Amino acid sequence: MTTLAATPVATRPPMPPLVYVPTTDEEDRAARRLVMHTVEDGRTALYTYSAIDRLDRYYLEGSPWVVLDVASLQRAYEAAPYDLLFVDVSPGLQEIDEEARDADRA
Repeated sequence: MTTLAATPVATRPPMPPLVYVPTTDEEDRAARRLVMHTVEDGRTALYTYSAIDRLDRYYLEGSPWVVLDVASLQRAYEAAPYDLLFVDVSPGLQEIDEEARDADRA
């Protein structure tokens, strides 16, 4: 009997059942849209967060948001396709916001 050595397989972390997604800030909540970003290589990215405190920490504190489940994310993709879906990742907006505040103080 031959035993095959187990080979490591890259696995993705499981998708949270619900994610918080940044939106535009129209007063009418029904008119709000998901905020997508263009990354350095030109692809479109949707940043999502597994908890509201992570959205505040990694995105921008106080940003408007909507909670979506996996089926809603699929519908969002069908309406406006994105190339990348990030969970709990910073797009670097805190640094840009901090630089703008510093420039306002000068």
